[in-house]
Amino acid sequence: MAEIDIFGIMKTLKHRYPFLMVDRITDYDDMHVTGYKNVTYNEPFFQGHFPGDPTMPGVLIVESMGQVASVLLGIKLGIDQGDKIAFLTGMDKVRFRKPVRPGDKLVTVAELTNVRSSSAKAKAKAYVDGEVVAEAEFLTIIADTLGKDTEASK
Repeated sequence: MAEIDIFGIMKTLKHRYPFLMVDRITDYDDMHVTGYKNVTYNEPFFQGHFPGDPTMPGVLIVESMGQVASVLLGIKLGIDQGDKIAFLTGMDKVRFRKPVRPGDKLVTVAELTNVRSSSAKAKAKAYVDGEVVAEAEFLTIIADTLGKDTEASK
């Protein structure tokens, strides 16, 4: 399939800067997706995590992985940011293997393992330079959005 740029991603995800953690989807099919986030030194979290030894927080690595998987879920279910949203309900088998640092390209490969009309499960692995840096299984529910779209979310 064709790539999905940041504008296409924003049509599927409600996240916006500074919490949009996926820059591009490079490949996807019915059950698999590959996407990435370019990790840059000017990310707001590097100011305090950690001065002199900048390391991307594990929770943000997992967030990036989950967002890549959510793009595929949104495409599969025909969800756009105006009507439904996938909420994280659980994570299993979360493991961090190596640190992620400024200048890294965090590539996530995710697979939907179970999809229903109101819930989904996905497995994801994140890589830097071909080496696994993190992996996790995600559980989500699909729900109606809680509020109306605002100009800031468009």
